[in-house]
Amino acid sequence: TFYDELAQRFKASGDFAQAYVLAHEVGHHVQNLIGVLPKFNQMRQSMSQTEQNRMSIRVELQADCFAGIWGHYTAQKGILERGDLEEALNAAQQIGDDTLQRRTQGYVVPESFNHGTSAQRKEWFARGFESGRLEACDTFNNPV
Repeated sequence: TFYDELAQRFKASGDFAQAYVLAHEVGHHVQNLIGVLPKFNQMRQSMSQTEQNRMSIRVELQADCFAGIWGHYTAQKGILERGDLEEALNAAQQIGDDTLQRRTQGYVVPESFNHGTSAQRKEWFARGFESGRLEACDTFNNPV
């Protein structure tokens, strides 16, 4: 049902759009394995809501970048089809905090963002896709 909603409500259809969302979630698992999520969960206990949102954006954008790395290696294997990359970038565009808020409430509240803007989500997926390297996904020491 989520993929139906992605396609119909969020205008992000296609198998690679679905794969991007799944790879993003796998990216969170990788973050758990390398210690990013446990550290974030520990730190968030002493943060204000605004600080939590800012840090959450960094976590989410890193998961987008990790999804891009997966896409990079998928492309290297020669199994991407024409239009697949555009499907993923469109999905990232459609599920950015700014786009979602504009669509659902008619205005945006940047202080409430916790996943990143559409532009940020596209940019970090593209970074991972272009580089294929974990080092390219350091959202904590690079501007987001």
